[in-house]
Amino acid sequence: MSKVNPKIDLAFKKLFGSEKNINILKSLLNSILPQNEQVATLELKNPYNPSDYASGKLSYLDIKAQDENKKWYDIEMQIAPHDFFGLRLLFYWAKVFASQIQRGGTYKDLHKTIVISIIDFNFFNDKIGEERYYRNIGLTDLETNEIYQQTDGLSLHFIELRKFKTELKYIKTTLDRWLTFLNNAHKYSKDTLPEQLAKDNEIKIAMQELEVMNFDEKEQEYYEAQEKLLLDRTSYDKSIEDKAKIEIAKKIKQKGMNIEDISDFTGLSKSDIEKLI
Repeated sequence: MSKVNPKIDLAFKKLFGSEKNINILKSLLNSILPQNEQVATLELKNPYNPSDYASGKLSYLDIKAQDENKKWYDIEMQIAPHDFFGLRLLFYWAKVFASQIQRGGTYKDLHKTIVISIIDFNFFNDKIGEERYYRNIGLTDLETNEIYQQTDGLSLHFIELRKFKTELKYIKTTLDRWLTFLNNAHKYSKDTLPEQLAKDNEIKIAMQELEVMNFDEKEQEYYEAQEKLLLDRTSYDKSIEDKAKIEIAKKIKQKGMNIEDISDFTGLSKSDIEKLI
């Protein structure tokens, strides 16, 4: 079992934001990006640097990179919601986008900036049974849905990890494999990595990297605090989710739905539903 959870932003940055792991980052990015925006090469603009953390810069844990077409990427992992999270992302996008123009530069120096947020909380309010774990939000003509070249400078990709519930036997895509890895890597080792994930060489390498990942004293202190926050939030959210499912089960039972269908709809076991009613 890996001793490191890649959902913790520090571990995520060390894993995907290191120069030696550039192919791991590229694989993750290409699993998220549309087919017409696949990346061939990447250059890290703020690679992981232990000295940053020694000097107390533990708040700068996003990953910035640029591809061969000069598009910019800002990738982050978040385990807890923030007030005004959406506005915060737009602010980060604006900072990266505007920073491309240096002294003496022109608007021609501006290139599309893509923000990828992988989050371990539910940000969008989806109906139960209609959850969407992936969203790609950009600028389009609201009447025709057209995308225009000179205004195509923004793309926000959201991955809500808690909404991804595909079982191993149903995994089909590279994105499926990466999200399964991120959700479960702390339960695996390089020797117990499921074959559905092990078929991807970059994921095998990522698993190996996690197993040998070490932290200095300051990093360890930060990691453990974030790990506790993750565990506390998981327990709290699970409790809230279960209460919501119970209320839904009670309501739809009153409308005559049988126990088997209620179980399929809510995810509650048949025995739990029988106890409720």
